[in-house]
Amino acid sequence: MKKDFTPYYAVIFSSTQTENTNGYLEMSNKMVSLAKVQDGFLGIESARNKIGITVSYWRDLESISQWKQNTEHILAQQKGQEIWYDWYRVRICKVVNDYEFLHK
Repeated sequence: MKKDFTPYYAVIFSSTQTENTNGYLEMSNKMVSLAKVQDGFLGIESARNKIGITVSYWRDLESISQWKQNTEHILAQQKGQEIWYDWYRVRICKVVNDYEFLHK
């Protein structure tokens, strides 16, 4: 493990969408913009094909809890359940190490 590495948390959001995606992209972009200004937010990665996977990174569990309680985020979650998602699953994981490869 890296000497200066500080563990952090990942929220993994996996989903499948309904056929009605009207307004989804706009709401998704709004949530990313809003998350980026939340205390404790570290970053985000996302991909969608048949299954969408978004991983957001957070300093601690308190930061995740505050994001989950954000009023605009709650409204987006409700719309997601009512309109955009057939299924979703959320996993919260502690990241104890990370490394990467970059081909130059």
